Parts: sequence; C-alpha cells; structure tokens
Amino acid sequence: MKKILLLLTIFCYSCKRVGSHIPIPVENLESSKIKPSALLERFKYDSHDKPLISVHRGGKGIKHYPENCLETLQYINDSIEAIYEIDVAKTKDDILVLMHDNALDRTTTGEGNITNFTFEELKTFYLEDDFENQTKFKIPLFIDILEWAKTNDVVLTIDIKKSVAVEEVIDEIKKVGAEDISVIITYDLRQAERANAVAPELLLSVSARNNQEVDWLLHSGIPTQNMLAFTGTRLSSDSLYNKLHSYGIKTMLGTLGNLDKRAEARGDALYKEWIDKGIDIIATDRPFAVATAIKN
Repeated sequence: MKKILLLLTIFCYSCKRVGSHIPIPVENLESSKIKPSALLERFKYDSHDKPLISVHRGGKGIKHYPENCLETLQYINDSIEAIYEIDVAKTKDDILVLMHDNALDRTTTGEGNITNFTFEELKTFYLEDDFENQTKFKIPLFIDILEWAKTNDVVLTIDIKKSVAVEEVIDEIKKVGAEDISVIITYDLRQAERANAVAPELLLSVSARNNQEVDWLLHSGIPTQNMLAFTGTRLSSDSLYNKLHSYGIKTMLGTLGNLDKRAEARGDALYKEWIDKGIDIIATDRPFAVATAIKN
C-alpha cells in the first residue's frame, strides 16, 4: 500500500512539472507585448519641427469658458492647434474628474472639498470662469475627456492630483485605448520612475530644470525616448536646451505666470525669442497670443 501511494505521489508531481512547461500559444505572446505610444516617436526632438503650444489647465482667463472644461478645450481647439494640460482629481466615490483645486469654491457654484462629494452630487453644480461668471457647463469625467481627445487626435498632458494614484489614471487611459494621446506629468525623479514602471509605453513629462535634474534622468532607468523635458517656469541657459536636444528630448517652458505677464507687458514677440533659444513647447495661459506670435 505504501508503495502504491508513493508511486501515485511521484506521478502527480511529474504531471505538475510537465504541465508547468506547456508552451504558451504564439497569439498570447503577441498580445502580451507592450505597444509603445505613438507619442514616443511623434515627440522625439527634430530641429525641423514647428513649435507647439500647451494650454495650461485646458484654458484659463477666457470669459465664459472655465478651466478644465470639455467645452473650453473644444472652443480653443476650433481656433488653434495645441496640446492641453489637464488636472485629474477623484470624487468621494472614486470617480476621476477634471479639477485643479482641492475645493470646489473657486471654479464651481459648489463649496467644499471635492473628495466630500460623489459624482452624482457634483452634477448639481456648474463651472465658473475666471471672472466668477457662472456657465452652463459641468465638471467633466476624465474618461469623457480622453474619448474626446482620442476622437480629435488631441494630445493631453495629465497632471495627477495627490488624491489620485497614477495607476488609476493609467487604467482609464488603457480602458479607452488613449495611450497615443496621453502624456503623464511627473514632478520629480521618483514619480517619473514609478510612472515608467507602471506604464513603460507612455510618454512622460519630466522635471528637467537644471543640469542636476537632467543628469538624474539620464542615469535613471527611464529611456530618453519616454521623456518630454519640462524646464520650469524660468528661462534656462541655452546649453541646457542643447543638452536635452542632443539626447532627442523635446523641451517645454512654462510661461504661465511671470513670463506670460512679461510678454503681455513688453510684447508677444518675446515668445518667438524664447523659442529661438531652444524651446519646443510653450506652456501658457495665453494660447491665442502665443499662436499669433509663432505664426508671425
């Protein structure tokens, strides 16, 4: 009896070992391969590329058109070619929506922290523009913005609020197949490495404000082809832009704030001067002014 039990044990173990080495069908191997976002090639530095405009918060300072609003994106997109920076927050019931502030007070008719409301409750509020005008527009779902951008081939750079995990945002992107229009914004090397680990196929906006930050990035495990370099909201030396370009990395300057104000006061031709220094993308609160300056 003991011999029979021993033989049965050996037989079962052998079956498990053989089963563990069954080849995976070729079609399953193919489907498991990660397809890189088209943006990795599309946003590779090329000195012949025309400069781009990144619209801060999806459009600010436009009368009757609030920030982080689908209708605002559509309004701007009807007039100029641009990419759009948007902010993703989370509701009480874990729904991803567009909202920059933690509180609703500044940009909506509601009051209180967004995390205290379900999405159904948020539907009762209206968005307000930067001049405190109530509009007929509502807080949009992140997934609806992704669908719109995918349909219109519009690139989004996605700023993820602290209440939201990068995995949640990437899950939504993959759910609608929006990898080819989505850029994940990161603010330091640790965030960039985590985002790259979760979604190595996506383009990342990485902080590259000085040579130290650039060197950290270059010695990280993140491929340079996955990097779009945000060089900050102040002008850097031409050598920094040249260094990034030498690795095939496009540069983005945030003129939002002081530099936008300087251009408004001294003349919009400054935008063209900054581009000539080595800036590939202008991130601005004045997209129409930048578009005119670039065109001229």
